Amino acid sequence: MVPIRALIFVSLAAAVPVLAQQDPRIGSWSLATAQASLDPPNKLSVTPVGDQLHVVMSGDRHFDFIAKANNHSSPAPGNLGFNQIELHRIDKRQSEVKEMKDGALVATVLVKPSADGKELTSTRTIAGQPDQITVWVRTGGAKVAHDPLAGEWAEDLSKSRLHQGLTLKITPDGGGGVRFLADYSYDARFDGKPYDLKNSRNDTVKLQLVDPHTVAAVYLRDDQVTQKDKWVVSPDGQQLTVTTTGVLETGQHITETLTFKKQ
Repeated sequence: MVPIRALIFVSLAAAVPVLAQQDPRIGSWSLATAQASLDPPNKLSVTPVGDQLHVVMSGDRHFDFIAKANNHSSPAPGNLGFNQIELHRIDKRQSEVKEMKDGALVATVLVKPSADGKELTSTRTIAGQPDQITVWVRTGGAKVAHDPLAGEWAEDLSKSRLHQGLTLKITPDGGGGVRFLADYSYDARFDGKPYDLKNSRNDTVKLQLVDPHTVAAVYLRDDQVTQKDKWVVSPDGQQLTVTTTGVLETGQHITETLTFKKQ
């Protein structure tokens, strides 16, 4: 088993520029229907994060989730009325969103941008109720996703049991991936696939996004799982908590938590 210093690193992927160019939904939008007089007005943003989309709506109704457009059910915790999302690209201009709660379908939303890309129409269908049609007007173009883990981090010795003085650097690679540098290094994407580690006794790492501020990682050696990490960034983006579980070469199971401060 790797030593504790080598047990502690993973990251979130950066935005994919190609995705931003191909998906007409990406950008920022403002409500254009009769409800536009709401204070505060409803705002919608669709931002690429790796090979996924980060969708946020604020105003009188709020939701926030990250999901892939591949019919795969993605967790959407903390949202009113649903806790799972499933996205499906029908064609280049249309997509379907399924809102689900504990596996049961709550609503289906058909999303269609206008031919000129200036408007976005969503039709929300709930069984036994009239369709809800909402029109949004574009207020901004595609934006690069903010990666809350990107930057330089130093171990907060006042909050960590193990005083190792760990530092780590996480940077986007500009191509939909991330570069990580600490006691060991890697280049990886946020797609759940294995990527090689350098200067580590583990062979590969797989990255998955739990929610916009939480990352899960699985480390493997000889195709066997040796370690699992959970990374959580604080709402203000200034603190990173890493919880690691693994098995030592002696067979002893360990759980360790470290806290980092953004530099």
